[in-house]
Amino acid sequence: MFTTINRALDASRLKRDENEKGFTLIELLVVVIIIGILAAIAIPVYIGVQNNAKDSAVKSDLTNAKVAVIAYYTAEGTTAPAPVLANLANEGFTKSADTTAIDFSAPPTSTSFCIQATSSTAAVFHVTTTSGVKNDGCP
Repeated sequence: MFTTINRALDASRLKRDENEKGFTLIELLVVVIIIGILAAIAIPVYIGVQNNAKDSAVKSDLTNAKVAVIAYYTAEGTTAPAPVLANLANEGFTKSADTTAIDFSAPPTSTSFCIQATSSTAAVFHVTTTSGVKNDGCP
C-alpha cells in the first residue's frame, strides 16, 4: 500500500516544474493521518500513567499515615486518646493533593486501626495495623 502511494507521489513530483516546489495535498494528508494515529495511541497511555502515579501517591499517604499513628502511640503511650489524622503533622504526616479523602474507619487504638483513603481517580485503598496498603475499603 505504501509502495503504491510512494510511486504516485514520485510520479507527481516528476511532473512538476521547478517553480512548483512544495508538498502536495496528499503528502500533507498522509502526515496528518500519521500524527493522528500516534496521538490516538499515546494519549490513553499517558492518561493511564498519570492515574497510576496518583494512586501511588495515595498509597504512599496511607503508609505515611500508618507510620504517623504508630509514632503517635509510641510517643504518647498506649492509653493516649485516639489521634486525628489532621493533627498528625507533628509525627511527620502530610496529605498529598491526589488524596481526596483519608480517615479512620473506626476510632483507632494502639493495637488496632484501619485507615481508608480515596484517590482523585476514585480508587479506594486501606491500610491496617497488621497489613500493608490494599486495593479496597476497610473491612
